[in-house]
Amino acid sequence: MFEKILVANRGEIAIRIMRACEELGIKTVAVYSELDRDALHVQRADEAYLLGPAEASASYLNVDRIVEVVRESGADAVHPGYGFLSENAAFVQRLETEGITFIGPPASAIDAMGSKTKARELMQKAGVPIVPGTTEPVETYEDALRIAKDEIGFPVAVKAASGGGGKGFRVALTEDKLKDAFEGASREGEKFFSDGTVYLERYLPRPRHVEIQVLADTHGNVIHLGERDCSIQRRHQKLIEEAPAPPWVVDEELRQRIGKIGIDAAKAVNYVGAGTIEGMLQDGEYFFLEMNTRVQVEHCVTEAVTGIDIVKQGIKAAAGYELDYKQEDVVLRGHAIEARINAESAPMNFAPTPGAIGEYLEPSGPGVRVDSGVGAGGVVSPQYDPMVAKLIVWDVDREQATQRMLRALSEYKIEGLTTLIPFHQTIFATENWAKASTCSELLEDKDWLKSTAPAEPVVPIDQDDDETVTREYAVEVSGRKFDVKVHGEAFGPVGTVAAGAVGGNGAGAGAGKKKRSERKKSGGGGADDLPSPIQGNMWKVVAHEGQEVAEGDLICIIEAMKMENEITAHKSGVITTLAAKEGEPINTGDLIATIKAADAAAE
Repeated sequence: MFEKILVANRGEIAIRIMRACEELGIKTVAVYSELDRDALHVQRADEAYLLGPAEASASYLNVDRIVEVVRESGADAVHPGYGFLSENAAFVQRLETEGITFIGPPASAIDAMGSKTKARELMQKAGVPIVPGTTEPVETYEDALRIAKDEIGFPVAVKAASGGGGKGFRVALTEDKLKDAFEGASREGEKFFSDGTVYLERYLPRPRHVEIQVLADTHGNVIHLGERDCSIQRRHQKLIEEAPAPPWVVDEELRQRIGKIGIDAAKAVNYVGAGTIEGMLQDGEYFFLEMNTRVQVEHCVTEAVTGIDIVKQGIKAAAGYELDYKQEDVVLRGHAIEARINAESAPMNFAPTPGAIGEYLEPSGPGVRVDSGVGAGGVVSPQYDPMVAKLIVWDVDREQATQRMLRALSEYKIEGLTTLIPFHQTIFATENWAKASTCSELLEDKDWLKSTAPAEPVVPIDQDDDETVTREYAVEVSGRKFDVKVHGEAFGPVGTVAAGAVGGNGAGAGAGKKKRSERKKSGGGGADDLPSPIQGNMWKVVAHEGQEVAEGDLICIIEAMKMENEITAHKSGVITTLAAKEGEPINTGDLIATIKAADAAAE
């Protein structure tokens, strides 16, 4: 067994992996960005190393630095969690070349399943059913139009070959929408995955998203742990998951059929560790969609109904152990539900709502589990994913699990941060959920989404934003000299240096920043002003000064927390001021545009 594992991730999944390591007697190494210095995963680990600046590209995606930390810390293996480098075949190949164990599948399996077109072709050859469509990239719009008309028909889905998480996924309901869908999917594929190639699939308008959890070791053993239903999504990204699927959706015969599909898919790529076969279920037909070659966000519900620790099994498999279970040992008991507690506003079409957390109280009691990466006084940053926590409940059946979920949601207190808790409380109380609808009819209804607003508005925590300074010291420990950097507030508890003085052998204390409440917003807040509802980066501005717009017309697109958020005109009129600038950061409340009635603008 490994003696020390480096966890190449952050947040709740890093803590989840560390817990498994602790139970296995393995020491842990955390890595962090400058923004995450005080994060809980950093505090929990036995050792912690700085990677770089807040931007993921310079920290959590910095392969050279991560390999350097592995060497420096003496870690035996690297666990990637999900996201970041978890499905990066080049990273895994680098570790293999360096003689470092990767806790997950071999690079060849990630490469085979990383491209949707390669995966579809491979699965087709393995006898796994795939959604009708192309298994080769479609190079041009003209080719796409011909294939859609002659072979697939409309509606058609256009997907980035390297896409995932809802990125690079566009739908053309009719022929005249295909060009926009083709170009949009290609553009997103290039932007998020550096791969603009796309392929076409038959679009299934109301499918259920049903996936199968698999485990595999290096001895040729592959088992499945049953299915999860993840059909409640926004922007093709999951919000609620449950295991098993409602009995009237997946019966035992179908479970065994899709379980075999999962096992066949894993064997086809010589898979090792924990993985998930995602599929679409419609009218009794099950189609392979993709394979997530990593531990899933929603693995917790499968753990709840099987009693199997998926993370531990993945670690053991990477260490060369056989799986602790055979297929006949897997028994599903009761029902589990997971609600993703994201920092988002459902009434604002799930716009991200980063910010500071005040008081923080997690629910507890029988059958309740919370996987979180934050606590009181923490901050959900726009730099990373909007997930605050995962709330998982278990009970003997779906109906009772739902009641337990509602009880747990009522106990969950997160002061100062807008989250999806009110949304979940509303949707779990609907008849749509009780009947196991995909709830798409609700998620597409803007009026219904507005009804999920909390009874009392959330009051953001006023962050002081006192200036953080860095002081350098020479420290001697056991006869060995170390150069140490200490980070803290300019007037805070770091050292005993007075304001304006020089501390250690370096940085002086600054004058401090104004409190957020004292800063002047760019927008005037008048009825004509359109302020930014979120903090992020101005990705694209599509309007221009002097343009006449109608209410609801697209003004710009703000990228925040891995999502593109369309900002539309709040009224009809003429844009007299356009303050938004492409490529620049923007804060909540900053002015985007001023729109005046046409007669007022002419004066």
